[in-house]
Amino acid sequence: MFADTLHLFNKYLKISLRTPLWSLFNLIQPLIWLVIFGQLFRNMAQLPGFPAGSYMDFFVPGVLIMTVLFGSSWSGVSLLREITAGTVDKMLVAPISRISIVLSRILHSAVQVMIQALIILVVAAAIGTSVSSSPFSIVAGLIVIFLLGVGFAALSNGFAIMIQREEPLVVIGNLMTLPLMFFSTAMVPASFMPDWISKLAAVNPINYAVEAVRTTMIGGPFDGSIYFQGLLVVTLFAAATLYWAVSAFNGLRD
Repeated sequence: MFADTLHLFNKYLKISLRTPLWSLFNLIQPLIWLVIFGQLFRNMAQLPGFPAGSYMDFFVPGVLIMTVLFGSSWSGVSLLREITAGTVDKMLVAPISRISIVLSRILHSAVQVMIQALIILVVAAAIGTSVSSSPFSIVAGLIVIFLLGVGFAALSNGFAIMIQREEPLVVIGNLMTLPLMFFSTAMVPASFMPDWISKLAAVNPINYAVEAVRTTMIGGPFDGSIYFQGLLVVTLFAAATLYWAVSAFNGLRD
């Protein structure tokens, strides 16, 4: 299984390297958010009780997680197109592990969004954001980003297998991005939220990922309890969605 997964992962990676413009295109929306919302809400940092020295320092972790959502939530579309084209049927009769077919796609999507998030972080540092200088902190943040990418890519692929129609999948992809971002501390501190939104944020896995990335990748004191709580949440989320996606794929064409 591992050899088959690695082989297919390398195949999808080579396809991405041959079409780099598509990967760069996925960076446009997060960069727009970084520039526009970073300027639009910059005076928020002057409000009493704001938890960061500047709004950009607070907002960049949210943009990094947004990059993960925008990239991984559409992962199922390419799988759906291969199912429709009959490519998956050919792979199912090949002497390879069934699990590797879906697992390689999910891992490829997670690695891709992790690299994109790293590019966003470099851009943020270039425009003055206080990025952590600790390699350990950067790696710790990337682990959270990777696991979240696995979780949402698995969720997208699972829905693609279950629905097998592109239009509803696109609607679900949209529902998995902006609402989850707004019901988190990606843009606004929890203390500034209405009570009902802060309660929703408390059960939103995105919120824990944002906070974990914020305490590692942005310059400032590292809070181990926040990080490991976030790491636990995204690990459980990734494990649950991955199990569901693999189970759904194993039932395909049975």
